[in-house]
Amino acid sequence: MKQVFVDLRPWDKELAIAALESGATGVIAESAGPVRELGRILVIAPDGDLIPGQDIHEITIGNTEDQARAMEAARTCRIIVHTPDWTIIPLENLVACGDNVIAVVSDIKEAEQALTVLEKGVSGVLVRTDDPDLVRSVCRMVQSGISGQQLHRLTVTTVKPAGMGERVCVDTCSLMVDGEGMLVGNTSSGFFLVHAETLVNPYVAPRPFRVNAGGVHAYLQVVEGKTAYLADLKAGDRVMIVHGNGSCREATVGRVKIERRPLFLVEAESEGQKVSIILQNAETIRLVRPDYSAVSVTSLKPGDVVLGRVESGGRHFGMAIDETIIEK
Repeated sequence: MKQVFVDLRPWDKELAIAALESGATGVIAESAGPVRELGRILVIAPDGDLIPGQDIHEITIGNTEDQARAMEAARTCRIIVHTPDWTIIPLENLVACGDNVIAVVSDIKEAEQALTVLEKGVSGVLVRTDDPDLVRSVCRMVQSGISGQQLHRLTVTTVKPAGMGERVCVDTCSLMVDGEGMLVGNTSSGFFLVHAETLVNPYVAPRPFRVNAGGVHAYLQVVEGKTAYLADLKAGDRVMIVHGNGSCREATVGRVKIERRPLFLVEAESEGQKVSIILQNAETIRLVRPDYSAVSVTSLKPGDVVLGRVESGGRHFGMAIDETIIEK
């Protein structure tokens, strides 16, 4: 996920509160003391978590020599880049050098441009403003998932009972809406978008903070392009909430419930690649159709189309790797 820092030089208590309440990654200040009195957040300061000039460097780009110096620094360390005459070209060149660039921005348009330049974007932005609402807006934009996920249409080929087993409910500290859920799959190369429990039904009340995600063995896409086994999740972990339109946002796990339940095997394919998932056999467990509506696993039949994500390669400790791995 992209990072958002807030410039508190000179000290501005209202901006600091906005940064804390909006979930900003950190702040840069002349001293960490006043920030620590308000709450816990990463602080860039001489007495902070990151030391300016040591852990992170600030560079102003005013000419080609400055740009060359910044490009060299970006290859080896984290840098904060100031571009007084706002242009995209320096950021494009810096992004091509590595993932260590934080761009100074002063409005929402600059933030959006910096975070999407070359389709990859800088790793983060430093918001320089005296307007707390701008801090909130930039944080909200980043948390809503500016990059998103590319989802694929999966054609269901098989739906059948799969006996009994342990399944995992992932209860988050966020409320999801219709069309949102999590990407889960039996293998690390194929995921289904499992819908959150947001819908009213005759059996149980909605639980919009929950995704009944599947068997304990399954992979779940989490943050920073990684995966985790459902069985390994615990309170405090960060997971990715995905909408059918591809937008993403992070959420914190508040609780994980593992219970023994009857299961269903769902198999599908996309452009010749087979994917599968094991879910609880219950009417309240749903996948997401291309129109973002939910379809119950008990109503699925061969030929139905749902959303998911198909990838190549495999995973090692949750990280995508390029090697021969066969999963069935």
